[in-house]
Amino acid sequence: MCLYVTIVTIPLLLLCLTGNVFAKEFPDVDCIVVHQTSVRCSWMQGNSQVNYTLYGRFYNDKEFRECSSYLSENNIITGCNLPYIRGDRFSTFYTKLIHGNDTFLKNHDLKHKVKLNPPTNVSVQNGSDSNLWLYWNQTVPGCVESEVRYRINYKKWQTSKVTAGRQSYCINLPSSNSRYELQVRSRIESNCAMSLFWSDWSEPVVWGSNNSTDINQISGSLSVLTQVMCVLGPVTLILLTVMLLQHERLRIIFIPVVPKPSLIHHDIEDWLQMSKGLKEGLKASYNERACPVREYCHVSQSDSESSDSSTFSVTTYQTDCSVSIPTNESEESMPCSASNSTALISSEEH
Repeated sequence: MCLYVTIVTIPLLLLCLTGNVFAKEFPDVDCIVVHQTSVRCSWMQGNSQVNYTLYGRFYNDKEFRECSSYLSENNIITGCNLPYIRGDRFSTFYTKLIHGNDTFLKNHDLKHKVKLNPPTNVSVQNGSDSNLWLYWNQTVPGCVESEVRYRINYKKWQTSKVTAGRQSYCINLPSSNSRYELQVRSRIESNCAMSLFWSDWSEPVVWGSNNSTDINQISGSLSVLTQVMCVLGPVTLILLTVMLLQHERLRIIFIPVVPKPSLIHHDIEDWLQMSKGLKEGLKASYNERACPVREYCHVSQSDSESSDSSTFSVTTYQTDCSVSIPTNESEESMPCSASNSTALISSEEH
């Protein structure tokens, strides 16, 4: 009986203890120094939909200070911005996350966790030495190193580091026929406890074939022009269609009518500038006598006086309108065949 009670009780106790631990599990808090002006702490809520209260202090502070500027997402608090004094990052930072009666404490080393804002006033120009110069301003004085990247004609980015404290970069002998796009970013350098985080890249500046230094201005101009063309194009097409349908004269101008060929007599006279006599000659006369044509027939001729004679055939056309050719009385004529025939004639060969 005792063994049975022990077996049932132990799992229940473990379940209660485990549930209690899960109920008190807090999200992990992560903090970073932003541009050496504030400390930004954030945490992941997970499945919890609880709004926590954050307190923080540095090692030299006497007491915790409640966060005065919270960050939220979907009406759930996910972070906080706390005040920062330059140099505080070299001391330990303490946070206290509270919800109800539950409190979660954590220590942070912010010495290498600094993220600067991107450089400002970035510009590019072709110098008197025929080199391309990039200039910018650091948002934090001293202990800052920079990194420049550029690409030519939208090809792969090329990155180069710049000596700490320097705020310019040179590209030797650039090609004016190529397009150069440049950006710069910065971070705390190694002499001042190098930061693990680079700032975001600055806005790109452009130099090259279009002689422009502001890529946003170019993109804006192109977008406005595209919108204007998209509006004017359909409107112009509609107006032209209405004009063609409503005005016959305009329709004829844009779509000329192909003339229909004609063989009317007066049209020919208008085209051909002929004299009156020539016009009379071209007129058809239907008073001429009809002249039927018959197919040729077979005729035989011989010469008895010639001792040496030869025979050959002659083919002739005979019509009722032709002039008859006289022949010798000795010649014997033969009747015509049905369609055509050949005449045999004997002549003396001299």
